[in-house]
Parts: sequence; C-alpha cells; structure tokens
Amino acid sequence: MADENTTGAAGESGAEAGAQAELPAGGDELAAARAEAEALRDQLLRVQAEAENVRRRAQRDVENAHKFALEKFTGELLPVLDSLEKAVEIARKPDLGDVAAIAEGVELSLRMFLGVMAKAGIEQVNPLGEPFDPQRHEAMAMVPNPHAEPNSVMDVMQKGYLLNGRLVRAAMVVVSKAPG
Repeated sequence: MADENTTGAAGESGAEAGAQAELPAGGDELAAARAEAEALRDQLLRVQAEAENVRRRAQRDVENAHKFALEKFTGELLPVLDSLEKAVEIARKPDLGDVAAIAEGVELSLRMFLGVMAKAGIEQVNPLGEPFDPQRHEAMAMVPNPHAEPNSVMDVMQKGYLLNGRLVRAAMVVVSKAPG
C-alpha cells in the first residue's frame, strides 16, 4: 500500500508536473488570444467610429445640398433683378424721357429672366389657340365664339409653368364653346 501511495503520489506529481508544464504554454495562448481579442475590439471601435463619421458627413452633405440647391439659380437671377431695379429707377425719374426705351429695357429683362428659367428646366405653358387640356389648363370661363374651334383656348389669363416636364402651375384660360 505504501507503494500504491507512492505510486499514486508520484502519478499525481507527474500529472501536476505535466499540467504545470502545459500551463505556461496555455498561458501564452491565453495571453495571445486576449491580445488578439483586444486588437479586434479596437479595430471594431475604429470601424464603428468611421461609419458614424461617414454617416454624419453624408447627413451634412445632404443638409448643404438642400440649403444651397438654388445657389446657382439665384446667381443667374441676380442680373435680371439688377436690370429690373434699373428700369424702375429710370421710370421714376421726374424728367422721364422715352417711354419706349423703358419698355425695351423691361422686355430685355423679361427675355433674360425667361432664359434663366429655361436653363433651370422651367418652361411656360401658353396654350392660346390650342385645344383645352384639363391636365395643363384651368378653365376660368367658357364663352361662345363662332370664329374659334369649340373647346379650344381663346384667351390666356395667366400662363402656366412646367418644371422638367412636370406641371407646377396650370394655365388659367378662357375656353371657347359652340354658339347656341
């Protein structure tokens, strides 16, 4: 029995020695695994921070796009505004000269304005003489007219406008109807 105890003790000592021999190796693996986990955690935090920065930057870009979407359009309208202000200034002078010159200046301003609008994709709907289209026209009245085609636009009270082909404002029109 003493042999068994000795053998048992020796067996246990051998197992403990083996476990202790493996422990330093396991400890190295554990430390390496912890270091790798910490590196992955750090990498994850950096990726999350970068994703948040990209989201914030995109949100800021969208806000700026909304804020300054009309910047170019506004810049193109300013010369038209200057021209109209000059026309008003000249028209208010007490020694008003040639009214035709003022009218010509205002017409030039109007052409400039329509050019800027066309560049921005805005076009007028002036349906005079065309068939009435309820998709683009708003009938203000129907008037009997023997000289006009029934259901055609015989007068435009207010022009309509399209923005890139989409109706922004319908033209207000007077529509002809058959007499009787």
